[in-house]
Order: sequence, then C-alpha cells, then structure tokens
Amino acid sequence: MLEIILLIYLCKNIGNLAIQKGLPPARWKWYTIISWILFEMMGFTIGQMTFGLDMSNMIGLMLFALASAFGGYLIVRRNLEQKPDVDTPF
Repeated sequence: MLEIILLIYLCKNIGNLAIQKGLPPARWKWYTIISWILFEMMGFTIGQMTFGLDMSNMIGLMLFALASAFGGYLIVRRNLEQKPDVDTPF
C-alpha cells in the first residue's frame, strides 16, 4: 500500500517536471509507472537468482525489488531533466 502511495507522489513529481519542460505529463507518468513495474520485476528476479527463493529471504527480496523500482523512476527523471525547459515570456 505504501508503495502505491509513493508511486502516486512520484508520478505527480514527474508530471510537474514534464509541464516545466513543455512535454505532455500523462505520457511521462505512464513512462514512470511502466519503468517502476519493469524494474521491480527485474530486481525481484535478479534478487531471486542471487539469494534464492526462500521465505526467510522474502523481505530482503522485496526491499531489493523496491530499490530497483526506485532506480527505474530515477532513470525516467534523469531523461526528463535532460530535456530543455520551455521559455516562458514574462
């Protein structure tokens, strides 16, 4: 549940940054959600292959997957930050 709340907050953050860059915020929010899910699955799979699938390792595997998912968010954010800002006349 906390993960969903965190993802909603991060999507709002990405949406505001996309507006600042003059890009469609919905597209970048979807990029964030998709990369979050993909990186979380990759992190879980890599953790499972590294540490093995055991009930005693489940908390560690979930934390590894969550850290990987946050890495997916950081990649989307970095790509968005590299875009030029929109010039706003004042």
